[in-house]
Amino acid sequence: MAKISEADVEAVRELVAAIPVGQVSTYGDLAAAAGLSSPRIVGWIMRTDTADLPWHRVVPASGRPAAHLATRQLERLRTEGVPIRDDRVALRDCRWEIPTP
Repeated sequence: MAKISEADVEAVRELVAAIPVGQVSTYGDLAAAAGLSSPRIVGWIMRTDTADLPWHRVVPASGRPAAHLATRQLERLRTEGVPIRDDRVALRDCRWEIPTP
């Protein structure tokens, strides 16, 4: 994996914190916005440093949460009004467009 700096971690944290209620972002979208080389880096950061963030608003590009998180994540997203069909987030309807500077 590429070397991850504190600035990378903070960039991802800021982006995740900014995802509005009722919307989601993908690991790939966040990686691109943070200037990271891979969505896997966002995944690593999310696993290690997001307990205080709306982690449930970050989903894979398929819209299907990881099996070990699916029940809890989909429940939280439904509560926020995120459209879900067949246990998959309907990304077309709720994907957050990350503001560009």
